[in-house]
Amino acid sequence: MRASTRPFRAAALTVVTLLAYGLVATPARAASTITWTVCPEDAEVQCGEMKVPADWANPAGPKVTLTMARRKATDPAHRIGVLLVNPGGPGGSAVDFTFAATGFFGAEVRKRFDIVGVDPRGVGRSAPVLCSQDLVDAKPSALVESEAQYTAMIAFNRKLAADCAARTGAHFAHVDTVSVVRDFDAVRAGLGEKQINFYGASYGTLIGLQYAQLYPRRLRGLVLDSVMDHSADLTNFLTNETAAAQDSFGEFVKWCARDARCVVRGQDIPKLWAAAVTRARAGTLVSPYDPSLKVTVTDLLTAAFSAFYDPQWYSFAYYLRDASAAAATPVKSRAAGPPTTDLVPYVFPAVICEDWNLRITGYADLSRRMHALALAAPQMLISPLALTAMTGCLGWPSAPDNPQAPTTPPPGLGPVLLVNSRHDPATAYTWAQHVAAQLGAPTSLLTYDGWGHVAYNKSPCVAGVVDRYLLKLRPVAPGAHCPPVEPEPSGVG
Repeated sequence: MRASTRPFRAAALTVVTLLAYGLVATPARAASTITWTVCPEDAEVQCGEMKVPADWANPAGPKVTLTMARRKATDPAHRIGVLLVNPGGPGGSAVDFTFAATGFFGAEVRKRFDIVGVDPRGVGRSAPVLCSQDLVDAKPSALVESEAQYTAMIAFNRKLAADCAARTGAHFAHVDTVSVVRDFDAVRAGLGEKQINFYGASYGTLIGLQYAQLYPRRLRGLVLDSVMDHSADLTNFLTNETAAAQDSFGEFVKWCARDARCVVRGQDIPKLWAAAVTRARAGTLVSPYDPSLKVTVTDLLTAAFSAFYDPQWYSFAYYLRDASAAAATPVKSRAAGPPTTDLVPYVFPAVICEDWNLRITGYADLSRRMHALALAAPQMLISPLALTAMTGCLGWPSAPDNPQAPTTPPPGLGPVLLVNSRHDPATAYTWAQHVAAQLGAPTSLLTYDGWGHVAYNKSPCVAGVVDRYLLKLRPVAPGAHCPPVEPEPSGVG
C-alpha cells in the first residue's frame, strides 16, 4: 500500500464469505489464451494479453483485456516455474516491475523462474480506471475538519465515482482484489502451469493472501513482503496505520540524534515540527523550493510520510530545515485554467472502496476518531495513507464487494513466508504478526529490524532468506530476524 508514486511502494476471506459471494475454489476459466509479442520497451521481455470477464459473475458478458510481461528464466534447463509478482499500490504496475526485475530480484531467482507481472484490472496497461483530470485536480483536502468539508467530500466522491465509471467501462465496479485473483488464476491456466509462485509487496500481499484463500493448492510458494491485514476493522486500520507512521517519525528523530549528517541535529525536532504544523494551519508555510506554493498540513504530513518509505532521512532533514526557515510570503491563489478533456489514471479509491469497509457514521464520528489519533500520534496526527483511504470512501455510491474478514488457513496451503520491517510506515509490523498468527504453521515471519516499506531490496539478509525460500521452499526458523541496514544519503541539499 502506498501514498506516493515512488516505484515498488509501491487478506483473505473466510469460507463463509467465499461461499456467500460464490467464490468457491473452482477453476478460473480463461476467456482466451495469452497472445505474446516482444515488448517494445525491452527486447528481452515478452508482453502478453488475454481477455477475462469484466464481471466474473457474468462470464458471458463484457470482457477486459489484461496486459502482462514475462521475463523468462535465464537457466531454462534448471527452471523451477513461474514467479508471479506484484509491487503493490493499489495502482503499481507489475509490468513495469517485471521490466525492472534485473535490478530487484537476485540472479539465482532470475535464473530459475520465469518472472511474470500482470497489471491488475484497472491498473497500468490493463484497462486502467480513467477519470477527468480537472475533477481529480479539484479533489478537496483529505484532512476533513468541519461539517461543511465533510459534506463537500461526500459530494465530491460521488461525483468522482460517477465520472470514473462513465469513462472506464463495465469493469469499474469490479476492480476488487477477489476479481483480480480470479484474473490471476486465469493467467496461471493460460501459462499452462499447475502451480505458481507469488511475490507480493505492500498491497500485492492482499492479492497473494486472497489467492491463497481461493486456490491454496495452486501455490508452490508465497512471499508476502510488507503485509496487509485484511481482517482489520476501521478502528484497527486507523490506529495501526497511524501508530506505524508515528513510530517512523520517532525513528527519524533517533537517527538525527546519532548521525552528524542530519542538518537539524541538536535542535528540538518535535518543537520544530510543531511550529511547521502551526504555520501550515495558519496558511503561512510555503514550499522552501517554490515560494509560490503554500504547504498545507496534509502536504506536510505527506512529505514526512513519503520520506519514511526508503527512508530518506537525510533529504527530509533538509526539507524540514528549509521549510522552517522560509519566510512567510503571501501566496496568490492560482487562477483556474480553461477546462480540459484530459483523462488521468486514478484507481486508488475504486479499489480501496471495494476492498475495505471504512464507513463512519457522520462528521461527529470522524472528528472523534481524528482527535483520538492525534493524541496518540502528536507529530503525525494520522497516517496520510489511512486518511486518504477513509475520506476517499466517504459517500462512495456502492458498498464494498470484498470487505474485511478474518484470515483463515485454507486446507492444502503450503509454507508461506511473511516479511516486514519493524519500522514500516505504511504496513504496520503488528499487521504481519497478526496475519502470521491467523495463518499458523507452516507460515513463518521474517522480521527486518530496520526501516522503510518493502524489505526485500533494503537488506541483503532479507533478500537471501527470500531467495532461499523461493528456490528450496526452506522454512524460516520461528523468531527469525535480519539486522538493520543504515540508509545512505540520497537527494541531500
